[in-house]
Amino acid sequence: MEKEQKKSEKLVSIIVPAYKQEKTIKQDLESILNTLLQTRWEFEIIVVVDGFLDKTYDIARSLENKKLKVYGYETNKGKGYAIRYGMARASGDYISFIDAGMDINPNGISMLLEHMEWYGADIIVGSKKHPVSKVDYPLVRKIYSWGYHTLVGLLFGLKVKDTQTGLKVFKREVLIKVLPRLLIKEFAFDIELLSVASHLGFVNIYEAPVHLTMDFSRSTFSPFFLLDKNIRNMLVDTAAVFYRLKILKYYDDSSNRKWVYDKELDMRINTGELRNE
Repeated sequence: MEKEQKKSEKLVSIIVPAYKQEKTIKQDLESILNTLLQTRWEFEIIVVVDGFLDKTYDIARSLENKKLKVYGYETNKGKGYAIRYGMARASGDYISFIDAGMDINPNGISMLLEHMEWYGADIIVGSKKHPVSKVDYPLVRKIYSWGYHTLVGLLFGLKVKDTQTGLKVFKREVLIKVLPRLLIKEFAFDIELLSVASHLGFVNIYEAPVHLTMDFSRSTFSPFFLLDKNIRNMLVDTAAVFYRLKILKYYDDSSNRKWVYDKELDMRINTGELRNE
């Protein structure tokens, strides 16, 4: 008889940003929910539908229960905005996000959470480059990924080898400190979040393995570097983060009057203290 896992006293919030996922959202959310029910973690799933452009919101709302909450807004604002929107409504001690679409196996969420405990980490990053990760994606993407992360290492000094895989876990206190300073709503959101956290002293950032299988039928990636609009936008936003961080010192406490305030992204509600009372 297997020994039953000891239940964690920590609550985990999993943010699922969703954009035009009407064909897969039901299967995606059921997979995440059923996977997490098999773990030792207390959890909530927070779905954020990034624009009412199809039936994604309606389908997701039909699945709502005590473990699964659904939010959304009419106009598409970008994945980074959607994740921050969900984080502002999260109650967890640990707050994670995973991309909808199930390119990433949701079993990885539990793996990252265990790494948080093992390392006493501030942030755990799901990484395609981890030696025991299982990945299936084309050579051209591997080459692009290598080049981009080499650039990121040079600009920001981040120790992780992969910043772009859509699965990460954060301590709540990291996000309370970092989120008010962020600007990026779409491209390079992960870079801004990780580099600002590291800049503010949250340097216990580690990688964990993921199982990733890309659905090439949904990919908009162009193998021609300069012709790919997403790559160009990513590079522009990455350069902007570097400029604000290293030159303008925008993210420093001394620049707090310059930070752009959005009440929808204010992480002032559902604090861990309130939850535990």
